[in-house]
Amino acid sequence: MNVLITNRQESVLAGLEIEIIKTLRGEYDVEEIIGQFANFFFGRMILDVTAIKNYKDIINYQKLSIGLPVDKIILMLPSEPEFDNPNFISQLISMGFYNFGKTLSEISYLVNNPNTYKDVAHLHQLSPIVNNVNSGVVVGNVQAPTQAVANGPIQSVPVSKIIGLKNVTNGAGATTLAYLMKRELETIHGRSALAIEVNKREFMYFNDPSLMSVNKQDLMQELLKSRSYNVVIIDLNDCDPSVCDEVIYLIEPSILKLNKLMKLDNNAFDKLKGTKVVLNKTLVSGGNIDTFEYETGLKVFDVIKPLDDRSSKPMLTDFLVKLGLITK
Repeated sequence: MNVLITNRQESVLAGLEIEIIKTLRGEYDVEEIIGQFANFFFGRMILDVTAIKNYKDIINYQKLSIGLPVDKIILMLPSEPEFDNPNFISQLISMGFYNFGKTLSEISYLVNNPNTYKDVAHLHQLSPIVNNVNSGVVVGNVQAPTQAVANGPIQSVPVSKIIGLKNVTNGAGATTLAYLMKRELETIHGRSALAIEVNKREFMYFNDPSLMSVNKQDLMQELLKSRSYNVVIIDLNDCDPSVCDEVIYLIEPSILKLNKLMKLDNNAFDKLKGTKVVLNKTLVSGGNIDTFEYETGLKVFDVIKPLDDRSSKPMLTDFLVKLGLITK
């Protein structure tokens, strides 16, 4: 059942042909809305944003995203200049609001066909502008000196990318790979990087306080705070991968791990077709990779051998180049 909260756009939303379990009409503090529905079960909340006091203040949407499940909220936006602002829309997306529209037909469609991040990613302005100017790197309007790296100064490459790592076979190495990617990006290639693990607490064993462990419900808030980083790497675990710009699916291709995977899900490889698959913690090469691709129907994006996490030497340069995170 659905919840409807209306104010100035009540006459438009009156045309919704959906089942409503509860309706509010008028103007409310965002805390009042949260208080009424934080423990109230509903399928979708259709929210005329003019029902929020100070509805043009982005902070109120941030409060709403913390207090209620954003994946269940559909925002009815007014036809006002502020809501045509790409920056405002991008901030909504950063908070996890993927479902919004300005017409009855748009809202009606979203009730049964909710967006994922992929549907609104083209509206999301994640990247600050980064260019080489006067031998420095410009981030937004702030110029920082170029850092020297092993192969020369930092080059202009795509920044503020969110890379997700997801284990396909059990223990395929997403946690350690996230840590090593962050470390190499920062210490070898001079890029600012943040590593986040979701719904786990294994980063603590690396004794690196800059690594971040969060619960799934807090991830979007942390991403909102992390827009100054060149790269964000997420050990996804059971988190929705649509939050990422790219997702790397890790497979440890031993006979034991592959047979266990197929025992759990006989269609596992079919689900991965068209994705970036990386064979991790393995020495397979040449013909063995061809055999794996033939047997699974997958295309291997890269192969990463077992890595020495105690070594300070670059180990992932080719992989990071393939991802477009650095240039050689």
